[in-house]
Amino acid sequence: MEIVHLLRAVAVELGLHSARFANQNGMHPTDVRALIALMDADRAGEEMTAGRLGGALGLNSAGTTALVDRLERAGQVRRVRSEGDRRRVVVEVDQRAVDLGQAFFGPLIGSAVELLQGYDERELAAIRGFLDGAREAAAEG
Repeated sequence: MEIVHLLRAVAVELGLHSARFANQNGMHPTDVRALIALMDADRAGEEMTAGRLGGALGLNSAGTTALVDRLERAGQVRRVRSEGDRRRVVVEVDQRAVDLGQAFFGPLIGSAVELLQGYDERELAAIRGFLDGAREAAAEG
């Protein structure tokens, strides 16, 4: 149970860190979650429509539209035509949002990467497996 409690403590600290970022930048916590979802989709080479974003965040259509409008006004995202289907509109993170996030979260990410460099491939596979299983359990819960 000690590891489960440590995982909970890490989740709490990461949530507080994210809340500080949102507060310092006049954002709602959902705005931060949306930017993370958009950056994850981009990293995976996937396009993110507003509908898909709303689904990922558990928002209805009106809430998603308000969210994307708010982020677009703030210069954090932009709506663009899909490369594969010009009829579809996708939401993309603006480089300014990436830079803002990197400035705030970069040191934390750097510390995590540095910690992970102390583990061998077998240990990293075990860590990866545990975290992926915990994420899946939370998503199902």
